[in-house]
Amino acid sequence: MTSIQSIYAQKRMSAAEAVHQVRNGDFIVVPTGVGEPPTLLTALSEQRHGFRDVKVGQILAMRKYGYIDPATTANVRHVAFFFGGATRAGGQAGWIDFIPNCFSEIPSQIERGQIAADVVFSLASPMDAEGNFALSLGADYTMAAIAKARAVVLEVNPNVPFAFGDCHVHISKVTALIEDDAPVLEVGLPTIGPVQVAIGKYVADMIEDGSTLQIGYGGIPDAVVMQLTHKHDLGIHTEMIGDGILSLVECGAVTNRRKNYLPGKMIATFALGSRRLYDFIDRNPMLEMHPANFTNDPAKAGLNDNLMAINATLQIDLLGQCGSESLALAPFSGTGGQTDFVRAANRSRGGKAFIVLPSTARNNSISRIVPVLSPGTHVSTSKNDINYVVTEYGVAQLRGKSAKQRAMELIGIAHPSFRDELRAQAETLRIL
Repeated sequence: MTSIQSIYAQKRMSAAEAVHQVRNGDFIVVPTGVGEPPTLLTALSEQRHGFRDVKVGQILAMRKYGYIDPATTANVRHVAFFFGGATRAGGQAGWIDFIPNCFSEIPSQIERGQIAADVVFSLASPMDAEGNFALSLGADYTMAAIAKARAVVLEVNPNVPFAFGDCHVHISKVTALIEDDAPVLEVGLPTIGPVQVAIGKYVADMIEDGSTLQIGYGGIPDAVVMQLTHKHDLGIHTEMIGDGILSLVECGAVTNRRKNYLPGKMIATFALGSRRLYDFIDRNPMLEMHPANFTNDPAKAGLNDNLMAINATLQIDLLGQCGSESLALAPFSGTGGQTDFVRAANRSRGGKAFIVLPSTARNNSISRIVPVLSPGTHVSTSKNDINYVVTEYGVAQLRGKSAKQRAMELIGIAHPSFRDELRAQAETLRIL
């Protein structure tokens, strides 16, 4: 047995034992999405009554573990960096906490001690011959947390791919590890309807061959992807890699050949998709996974010429302020990388930042284009950063436009049933 294998064996234990690395008052950092370690978090849930004031911080929790429980928040409380289906109700009820952030800045907030990182729980690939594990499903802020943490606990799973890039953890940095072989959680593509397809076509028509793409999660961004299969030599520099991007690689539309920054490489910070995607990631020299302060840094991402950033919003006002993460006061998601990539595309030579949204909600009864945002709405993309806005009725280009020009552009892509009302409200507000 080699020395590395001996160290591995010494650090291997059960999940119930590994949870003892946590102390009262600790802040546990968990990777984004499917990078969360289900066996460890289940064991933490089972033992939660024995802890006091432990917090678990994460972007986009995928499963509603037992610790996500309003009755035991004094024991273990979830702290969201971005809400998802497992945590949204708790956030809206107030018993799940929230730390506002731009995705690119979470690593530096951890480094500076603004966000604690006492313990890391993460899913990881099997160890390679040099003693390295890959956090291929979520390098994000977790690599920064590992550098700060008192204890690093890995859930090693043979179904986790080994990726290249800055996502490797050496056995010497690991405090404890457990083993499990459950399949990695798979996440399907969102439902795409005719409205999403119409919006996707407008965006796709504005993306030229050789562009580099950042594609957010959601029905509309994936509708854009579906209409890019005939393009040539596209590149990828994004935060999330999913099955939509994989489909562009498989059809030959993505080659990364014409990227001027990191040519030949796809760059991402977390993965969310199918088994097919995870297999694609495994030891693929075309793809590198890096922390979010690399992938999402506007200065770095903006080095890509012709960067196309495609992200969704829930509501936009006539000045161009986007409420992408709350329904009025009620939290819905989080800023994520939207601000990062809007700013990156604005810096990019030839770049375009697209904010996409259906023109209405609730069966056409509510306009998503409004004179002013609903009271309490969290602004994600500011009026100073907004560029292209796309609905199923067309494209509004707002950057460099006056308030009056912006209002007219946005009214022009609103649902026809609301245009007269929007004009009247804009006149009352003296925007027009």
